[in-house]
Amino acid sequence: MFIAFIVIIGLSVLILGHELGHFFVAKSLGLRVDEFGFGFPPRIAAIKRGETEYSLNWLPFGGFVKIAGEDGEEGAPALTHEEKKRLFSYQKARRRIAVLVAGVATNFILGWWFFSAALMMGIPPAIVITGTAPESPASKAELVMGDVFLGFGSAKEFIEYVGAHKGQPADFSVLGAGGERKVSMTPRSDPPEGEGALGVAFAESGEPAHGFFSALWKGLNRTVEITWLTLVGMGTMLYGLIAQHPVEGMGSVVGPVGIITIAQHTGQIGFAYLLELVGLISINLAIINLIPFPALDGGRILFIAIEKIKGTPIPRHVEGIANGVGFLALIALMVFVTVRDVARWF
Repeated sequence: MFIAFIVIIGLSVLILGHELGHFFVAKSLGLRVDEFGFGFPPRIAAIKRGETEYSLNWLPFGGFVKIAGEDGEEGAPALTHEEKKRLFSYQKARRRIAVLVAGVATNFILGWWFFSAALMMGIPPAIVITGTAPESPASKAELVMGDVFLGFGSAKEFIEYVGAHKGQPADFSVLGAGGERKVSMTPRSDPPEGEGALGVAFAESGEPAHGFFSALWKGLNRTVEITWLTLVGMGTMLYGLIAQHPVEGMGSVVGPVGIITIAQHTGQIGFAYLLELVGLISINLAIINLIPFPALDGGRILFIAIEKIKGTPIPRHVEGIANGVGFLALIALMVFVTVRDVARWF
């Protein structure tokens, strides 16, 4: 329960940070910001500072920002020139894009900070399964990618243990989506070429504690690496959605229930792994928001680009309809993924 609470706080920080990115850049460009909300309505209380209202709301899952003119021209004929200069819709394209990209940039920065914090703490060693061979002892024991062998301080220790038990049953503690479980496998004395005694491919994870500046540098490198791997993974997923059956293409996607379930197990390995998971989610949020799909920041940037190409703005009602349909599509996707996660893990 504690780990789930930490993850919910972490997700809220990521969403709140995204909105703060929009907020600070809008303010720095002199735009009028009507409200910044901590959490989502219904409202608990609010206080006004200058022209901006800061609200505290009952649903503590991030926050939101209301920038004047973000959804239209707000009765443009009745506005003075000075008032129009402070509306989002009247800004030059590069200024509007700067406000939109700010949220994404903040998520990249937060991901970097979470990775760096994990490196400062030190990441406990873990043997993580990256694949299993068909008809191998690992496959028959229903081990899957992402499962973790517990109780081994290094890959060398794991290999020596497996080697010492060839031809005889060996007990393993494995942490997976269903929690920790005991698995008995008999390592093969003469396995097929390239498979190994258990028929399992694995990666050794772990990192000693780093100093502040070293952790920041390695955290930045990890952020760049994870960003690239995430882009490749999303490209593969999108290809699966287009070229394969859509449900199969969504096989690796998880929603809030899946994230919390994964975090419960990740946290059992070590708190640093939990920080890395939140960092990974932050990078994913940044990249997803850049997808040129209505209702996402990337979709709004796409509309601005189309406006620059055609020389005139897209009619507001058209943009509003597109964003509304896009939002409903995202909600439907979230419901589908959540239902599937509940069926998968519960």
